[in-house]
Amino acid sequence: MVTVDQYAYTASSTSLASRIPSWVLAGGLEEAKKRLADPATRERAASEMKDTLKRSGFKDYDYAFVASYDPDPSFNGKSIAAITKQVKKKGDVKSQIDQIIDMYLAGGASMVYHSMGEDDVKRIMNEPFTMIASDSGVRQADGSVPHPRGYGNNARVLGHYVRELKLITLEDAIRKMTSLPAQTFGFRDRGLIREGFAADIIIFDENTIIDRATFDKPHQFPIGIGYVLVNGQVVLANDLLTNARPGVALRGEGHLSASED
Repeated sequence: MVTVDQYAYTASSTSLASRIPSWVLAGGLEEAKKRLADPATRERAASEMKDTLKRSGFKDYDYAFVASYDPDPSFNGKSIAAITKQVKKKGDVKSQIDQIIDMYLAGGASMVYHSMGEDDVKRIMNEPFTMIASDSGVRQADGSVPHPRGYGNNARVLGHYVRELKLITLEDAIRKMTSLPAQTFGFRDRGLIREGFAADIIIFDENTIIDRATFDKPHQFPIGIGYVLVNGQVVLANDLLTNARPGVALRGEGHLSASED
């Protein structure tokens, strides 16, 4: 069975290094520094980046926003185009590419790229084999400006695409979030409310659930979720976390045991 997973936004999130040619990155940061120290090699990399940008249909890097940049947190939430104007006092693409390379050499950054279309989001969500997942790590409120998917993805699907747009049914949305992923990854006692299965349950109000996290202000929890149970224990009740820690790491059928590793 072929499946895909999807988050319900028109922006992706990955590293700043993804904009740089793979041959530059080979061997890690220290090797890349050696290559980019050579002016001719750096010029070649910049030329390839410019060509890739043009093929992608973008005129510059105004679509690329910094989520987290440790060397200078004031960059967080700003586009590469805006940062380049701030730092280099220039707005041309070559200067933006130089800024990207400089930031990569300083340690890199986590980024948000506004490069997808809403029509594609809807089309993919409609497919019966599409699973819904946030594709996010654990978030905590800080000075970063991460992708809002880590806070709002599933609530956004239930509130916006199910209730408001009626793109898919509530039942199908829940299947895409629960039983389909469990079956895909071989978790035989998860994903359904059934005797003998782990009681991983979210109790929500289908009339009010919605995401509040935005690209500008991502550190906001959704509303409309009353209770969350993990392995049968309440971990969230009426917007408050309990002290229960019943979660465990889940491993699919392909994982080797310690004796087999």
